[in-house]
Amino acid sequence: MSNNQQTLSVTLPKDITASIAVFLVALPLCLGIALASNAPLFSGLISGIVGGIVVGILSGSHKSVSGPAAGLTAIVAAQIAVLGSFEAFLAAVVMAGVIQILMGTFRLGFIAAFFPMSVIKGLLAAIGLILILKQIPHVFGHDADAEGEMSFEQPDHENTFTELLATLSDVLPGAALIGIASVLLLLVWDKMKVLKKLPVPSALVVVLFGVAINLLLRKMGHAWEVKASHLVQVPVAGDFKAFLGFLQFPGVEHFGNPLVFKAAITVALVATLETLLNLEAVDKIDPDQRQSPPNRELVAQGTGNLIAGLIGGLPMTSVIIRSSVNINAGGKSKLSAILHGVLLIVCVMTVPHWLNEIPLSALAAILIVTGFKLASPKLFKEMWSEGRHQFLPFVITIAAIVLTDLLTGVLIGLGMSILFILHSNLRRPLRRVMEKHTSGDVLRIELANQVSFLNRAVLEKTLYDVPRGGRVIIDARNTDYIDPDIRDLLSDFRDTTAAARGVELGFLGLKDHNISEDHVQFVDYTSREVQSGLSPQGVLEILQAGNQRFLAGERIQRDFSRQISATCNGQFPMAAVLGCIDSRAPAEVVFDLGLGDIFSARVAGNIATTELLGSLEYACAVVGAKLVVVLGHTSCGAVNAAVDLLAAAKKASEATPCGNLDGLVTEIQQAINPATLKKTEAWAPGEKDAYTNEISRLNVIRTIKTIRQRSAALNKLAEEGKIAIVGALYDVTSGAVSFFQTAESSVDKLGVPMVAVA
Repeated sequence: MSNNQQTLSVTLPKDITASIAVFLVALPLCLGIALASNAPLFSGLISGIVGGIVVGILSGSHKSVSGPAAGLTAIVAAQIAVLGSFEAFLAAVVMAGVIQILMGTFRLGFIAAFFPMSVIKGLLAAIGLILILKQIPHVFGHDADAEGEMSFEQPDHENTFTELLATLSDVLPGAALIGIASVLLLLVWDKMKVLKKLPVPSALVVVLFGVAINLLLRKMGHAWEVKASHLVQVPVAGDFKAFLGFLQFPGVEHFGNPLVFKAAITVALVATLETLLNLEAVDKIDPDQRQSPPNRELVAQGTGNLIAGLIGGLPMTSVIIRSSVNINAGGKSKLSAILHGVLLIVCVMTVPHWLNEIPLSALAAILIVTGFKLASPKLFKEMWSEGRHQFLPFVITIAAIVLTDLLTGVLIGLGMSILFILHSNLRRPLRRVMEKHTSGDVLRIELANQVSFLNRAVLEKTLYDVPRGGRVIIDARNTDYIDPDIRDLLSDFRDTTAAARGVELGFLGLKDHNISEDHVQFVDYTSREVQSGLSPQGVLEILQAGNQRFLAGERIQRDFSRQISATCNGQFPMAAVLGCIDSRAPAEVVFDLGLGDIFSARVAGNIATTELLGSLEYACAVVGAKLVVVLGHTSCGAVNAAVDLLAAAKKASEATPCGNLDGLVTEIQQAINPATLKKTEAWAPGEKDAYTNEISRLNVIRTIKTIRQRSAALNKLAEEGKIAIVGALYDVTSGAVSFFQTAESSVDKLGVPMVAVA
């Protein structure tokens, strides 16, 4: 059996059960939307059939189900009235389909990516609430408005809330019995694993239950029997010829009518927007999280509308209600959408009398439970936790959709999201970062992605607040657009204000906006002048600040290409770091340094061998470095090995194939008090790690002492206060560096803890 056959054997049963659930929900919605649109009832069924079969085959979405859209009812009704006949409107539907095919062909589906997720989630929650509010009257047998009517203002001049109030005084007992029992049955079905595993869809069980109860009431002659006005009402044809008589066709003469073309554009644009919105929403709730191609969907929808218009159908879109039912019923592929269309045409043609026995209250129960899943409290809690910039557009979208209609509400939510973005951009059109370079403090102004004329006041104030003699870098590397007013401001500051105030200026990323070539007027690396102006304490502060930036993820944005050019003819590092070769502790990275800032000497266990002492002497006595840092780290492999070998009374050459490690290990072992050692199995959990980390610190202290004792040159510089020698321990779990000094550091006020030399 091939992989495709195996996949089909797994997904087919679930797709079949899902298609039945979608069919049962789609049937009354197709009829109700047609009724609400002032169109022939059969036109809604045609749209559902074409949307299921044709769009289902062509679409790239696995879960989306298409059909007549509740969001288009007002537009359809209005256009039928303007054009004067349904045949003229069908011509507009055909032309709208052609327009959508062209939009998909020219790849205009990208606009789907511009809808914020807060709006998409608001759409889902709003549809859920609308389903609950609109279906409650149907559950209780109050069916004054059409089943497919989802707008706040209804064709019967009621609205969502007044309809609910009217339901209180217009309850049909039989419908209420079936509706309430159906809701309870669905809830129990979802909770019981045994029932959920059954191959029969819960929606079908609810429908059969409703039909059975009503037939029983009818047989008993009970007053609670649900009459035809509260049942599904599919048009019944006496034979196949009569069935074909339900089809209507567009008049050829209407295709040249400018009003028809205008209607086509309106339908195409609204249907496209609604489809793309629903497609995004369906992908969001798809358990498999597959992405649907929007351009292919537009071609599929356009083809569906073209065919539907030719045979008398309403315009269609991807529909969130039917798609949600499909997902909740366990649909796995687009086969469920196709099969639902097949079921529609087969059942409408062959068993319309049976379909007309289905109580609307049972179908309303299915939609109410679907609504609860879409508007779950979990979704509201999730959006609340994401802050007001996400939560407010979310709830405003919900309120707007519930109180108007889907498209109006989405546009209001989209507008609110844009306002929040603009507000955020107005408040923070730039980011100010004070960087501590080796050459001094530099203010980095990072511009936002979009800098408009609305941001001029904030940027102007920031620039004019720079003190005389200050240093500024204007960083636009992440900026896509700079308004001409802002470009004029930056050019004027560069040419006039900065020069008059002695402000040293740097531009990065502005050459792409035709403002200036990228350049930095000041030195941002360790030059001879910078090195000579630094004190040991100043160098230590630079390293401490660099580690804080490293921890905060706010590293200085350096132009390494420029630093390569600037340092190629000489080096004047401010410090020498004697570190371990451990790959997790590169000094230039953990101290956020640039090229030419430090000498970096590395050896396992950061010990002071003769060769390394010579390197440190060269760094300080010849080149002029002001600080020596002996940098150890936690979880040091060399220290761990030294501890284990000493406890086992073995040499490194005996325990490993490394014949040159003995001297290095012996040097580290000088920092260990043998009396504190334990056998491997004697250490309590975590005790050995703490012990070896303390040995790493003691080894650093001992290395400082060795440097002072064995290097007369470094010892003299330290005694004269020209350099300082400090220890540091890098924590490999957090990235933090802890500095400390000994009594022999010879520089007061270093601002780091004093420790005793071992």
